[in-house]
Amino acid sequence: MADKDTVRVGIVGAGAIAPSHIEAWQALGAEVSILHRTGARQLGERYGIRVIDDLDDLIAAVGIVDIISPTSTHLDIARRAFAAGRHVVCEKPLAVTEADAVALAAAASDAGMRLFPAHVVRYFSGYHALKQRIEAIGPLVELTLRRTGVAPDAAWFFSEDAGGGLIRDLMIHDLDQALWLAGPVIEVTATQDPPAVDGRIQPPVSAHVTLTHANGAISHVRGDWVGPDSTFRSVAEVIGTDGTLRVDTADATAFSAGEIDAAEAAAPASDPYREQLADFVDAIRTGREARVTSADGIAAVRLVDAAYESLRTGRTVRLPH
Repeated sequence: MADKDTVRVGIVGAGAIAPSHIEAWQALGAEVSILHRTGARQLGERYGIRVIDDLDDLIAAVGIVDIISPTSTHLDIARRAFAAGRHVVCEKPLAVTEADAVALAAAASDAGMRLFPAHVVRYFSGYHALKQRIEAIGPLVELTLRRTGVAPDAAWFFSEDAGGGLIRDLMIHDLDQALWLAGPVIEVTATQDPPAVDGRIQPPVSAHVTLTHANGAISHVRGDWVGPDSTFRSVAEVIGTDGTLRVDTADATAFSAGEIDAAEAAAPASDPYREQLADFVDAIRTGREARVTSADGIAAVRLVDAAYESLRTGRTVRLPH
């Protein structure tokens, strides 16, 4: 039986990301339950966690609801959790549209609860090291962020109309990084090959989003969903007037500091999912802000919206600032 200080978490969603969340919560000593969905019984047996059939019963049994279901379901589930007085961890993106992301954050605020967008790349050691060193390279000039991954299995990922899409699901990691590293964006231009047909994309597919930041820096964000024999890779390179920083998951040196320092060895391995959830739990207990805020989650969805508008119109989209 868990004691009164035990964190009780209810997970909604049983897809490919579920083991990472379950293992991270269990590493933190949390008591984990999961909503009965396809695959949930197997996860329950594998991890020894309780499977609950009804969403309201799950919400009632926990203090934190961890939403890792398809993006189009996030708003409704979160609203029900907030109405019941529960904090919410929500996988990226927060919602399909900026308007829904704003509504989700407003529901948290109205209920006096906390909302934590799960932008886990901020907790990867190489990217965190890059963020910590960024002031040392002077005013930023250019950022290049690239992410290549095997196309997912579930059909909804390929429907841009249903909350999927390469830019919305994969590239949002690096759109968030661009915001975190270089600040607000004033212009967005996007291209995608092949383009969506009737709202659906067919992998292999690649997209490129160019961001103009308010400080004058330019970010080039590239994403690819490729075949099953491919290897995942992410790269971030940041050029400033006084040096360059680089992270590359294919390089034994996970973080290097270009002209300002010698390459640094990778930081000791840590689980970014555990680091992320530990940050969120501590933020709840202390009342401080987490490394990722609801405003950050909304800002990332705003860029996604602008990118898809650019794809539809073939034009650069200007954002208010």
